Amino acid sequence: MGLASATSVALAGLDGHMVEIEAFTGRGLPRTVLVGLPDAALYESRDRCRAAVDSTGFPWPDRLLTINLLPATLPKSGSHYDIGIVTAILGASGVAPSRSLADAVLLGELGLDGRVRSVRGLLPCVLAAKLNGFTRAVVPAGQVHEARLVGGMDVIGVATLTELVDLMHGRPVPAPPTPSRRGGLQTERPDLADVVGQAEAKWAIEVAAAGRHHMFLHGAPGVGKTMLVERLPGLLPDLTPAEALEVAAVRSLAGATSQSDLDLRPPYSDPHHSATIPSLVGGGPGVARPGSISLAHRGVLFLDEAAEFRPKVLDSLRTPLEQGSVTIGRSLHQACYPARFQLVLAANPCPCGHAETPGGNCTCLPARIRHYRERLSGPILDRIDIHQHLMPLVRSQIQGHLVASESSRTVADRVAEARARQARRFRGLGWLTNSEVPGPALRSVLPLPDGLELLDDAVRRGSLSSRGVDKSLRLAWTIADLAGKDVPTRTDIRLALALRRGEPGLEGAA
Repeated sequence: MGLASATSVALAGLDGHMVEIEAFTGRGLPRTVLVGLPDAALYESRDRCRAAVDSTGFPWPDRLLTINLLPATLPKSGSHYDIGIVTAILGASGVAPSRSLADAVLLGELGLDGRVRSVRGLLPCVLAAKLNGFTRAVVPAGQVHEARLVGGMDVIGVATLTELVDLMHGRPVPAPPTPSRRGGLQTERPDLADVVGQAEAKWAIEVAAAGRHHMFLHGAPGVGKTMLVERLPGLLPDLTPAEALEVAAVRSLAGATSQSDLDLRPPYSDPHHSATIPSLVGGGPGVARPGSISLAHRGVLFLDEAAEFRPKVLDSLRTPLEQGSVTIGRSLHQACYPARFQLVLAANPCPCGHAETPGGNCTCLPARIRHYRERLSGPILDRIDIHQHLMPLVRSQIQGHLVASESSRTVADRVAEARARQARRFRGLGWLTNSEVPGPALRSVLPLPDGLELLDDAVRRGSLSSRGVDKSLRLAWTIADLAGKDVPTRTDIRLALALRRGEPGLEGAA
C-alpha cells in the first residue's frame, strides 16, 4: 500500500482554489477510482494517465487505485489536473519520490504518448498559487514564458512524462525554447487622420477616450462610423502592468494564444451581431466561460450594427455596464469575471440606412423604422454617455481634409494629458477616470461647476433623466480636462448636454 499527494488548482471564474490530489494503492482488484466531483474531461484523466504511463514504460499499479480530489465538495473541471494526478500515482506506487514536488503546483494535460500539452487558464491558476503561498510551479514547456508573467514564481517546464519523472528524482530537465519574436513585422495601427471630415465625431471620440465614456454613433451607411471606432483604441493610453496581467489572465482562461510578454495595449472586441447572450456576457454548458465583454475588459467593446443584435442580448449588458463585472450562476458554483469595458454602439437610422439622408430615397415604412429603432431599448440608451449623429460628407469637407487633419498620435497626447489630470484629482479615492466617479461624489467630493441650471431645465423638460444628469456632469469634467481647466464652466456644461443628447453644433469645440 502507498499514499502520495500533489497540488493543482480549480478555477471558478478568475478565482482559484487549491486542490490536493491524493493517490492511494490498496488491496482489491486492479481498477482505478476517481472521486471528488470531477467533470467528464477530468474523469477521463484516468484513461489518459494510464495510457501515458504505459507508453512511456513506467509501471501502473496492479491493485486498487483510488484518486481523491480535495476539497471533495468543490466542482472540478478541465484536463489541467493530469500531471498532478500522474505525479501522485507514481509517488504512491514507488516509481518516484512521493514528496519531491510537494511544494509545487502542477498544471498540464497528458497526451497518450506521454507528451505534456498546453492548457486553458494557466495564468489565473499560477496567480492563484502565488496568492496561496506557493513559489514553484510545474507547467507545460510551451507555456513557461506565459507562467513567468507572474512575478515571484519559480516556473519549471516539462515537455514529456519522462521529464516529469526526472524532475521528481531531482534530475535536471531541458530548458524550454525561447519564443520567437517577429521584429519589424508590427501591424500599423489605423490613424485618425485617415477619416475624411466628421470633425464633430472626431472630437466626440476624443472626449470618449479621455474620460472612458460609452458612445453611440448613428448615421447613414458609409459615413465613417466603423472607421472612427477602429481608431479609438489607438487614442487610449497604455495599461499598467497590473491591468495588463489581469487582461492576460482573462484571455488565458478563454483559451487565447499564450503570450510571453505583457501586452500593454487596451484590448478591442467586436462580436458579430448574431452573438448569443453566453458568447457576449459569458456562460456555456458546465463551466461558465468569459464572454466578449470580459475579453474587452480595460478596453473597447464595439457592437456594430447594434440594432441587428437581439434585444435580449443588448439588455444583458445593463448590469455589467453599471457594476464593471459579471457574475454567472451555476447549480454548484458561481463564476465572476471582470467586465469594465468601454461600450461603443453603431447603427443606421433605418433598415435601408437612408431615412435621414437628403435625397436618399428611403423605402422603409414608418412602422418598420420605428420597430428598427426600438430594438435599442431606452434603458440601454440611457446608459450611453455620448450620442453622436454622423452626416454624409459634402465636397468642402473632402477638400478640407486634403489640407490638414490631426493624427492619432496628436489626439492621443491630449487624451494622455486629460487622463493625467484625472489621476491627480482622484489620487487616493479609488477612481481612474471621470466615468467611474459615483453620482454622490460628483456633488459632494468634486466642486460644483457653474451652469447647473442648464441641467435642471433639461430635467424639467423631460429631455434628461436623473442618470443623464450624472453622465452630463462627468462629460463636463472630461471636456474641462481636455481644455486644461480645473473646474468645468457653463460652456462645458452646454457642450456636455449636446454630446449627451446628440445635438449638432459642436464645430467650435471640434
